[in-house]
Amino acid sequence: MRIGLLGGSFDPVHSAHLLLASTALSELKLDQVQLIPAGQPWQRPPLGASATERLEMLRLALGETPGLNVNSVEIDRNGPTYTIDTLESLPEGPEYFWILGADQLENFCTWRQWKDIVSRVQLVVAQRPGSELIAPPELAAWLQTHNKRLIHLPFQPLNVSASEIRQRIARGETTVDHLPEAVALYITAHGLYRQHSS
Repeated sequence: MRIGLLGGSFDPVHSAHLLLASTALSELKLDQVQLIPAGQPWQRPPLGASATERLEMLRLALGETPGLNVNSVEIDRNGPTYTIDTLESLPEGPEYFWILGADQLENFCTWRQWKDIVSRVQLVVAQRPGSELIAPPELAAWLQTHNKRLIHLPFQPLNVSASEIRQRIARGETTVDHLPEAVALYITAHGLYRQHSS
């Protein structure tokens, strides 16, 4: 089994997340991609939607899409979210591919036990607007020493972000181009992000 892992706050999940997951699934010939919503991401400000709401939006966004699944391991676990804890909780056997954006790659060496993380997975990086696909020197040196490589995912990034979507919703503007319809309806029905402009 070849399993892609795409973590994030998904606050809310949007079209770029889904395109990234689908691209990884096909380009890397994975059996599945698991989208993992963060419980309490320690490097991020407080989130606009609750863990339960973000989980439900992900489930609505994915629907019955073949090969894309939600993994709630980080939400099910209490306390701050650390990637290494997530990886240690996964079943042994499959080959795991950790998918991240170029913006996350820049600070990857600040992640808790980053060397343990990269020893457990294949790192896959995708282009993000304003970020370069270059591994930090410390990571590049580790990969070379351990005969591992950084996989570059062919991906044309969409110019969309969750923070921009939250700002649009707070201003009462449309987000129809950036959200799956079921997610947009859920946000409206539950009045999410109306008070959040960050």
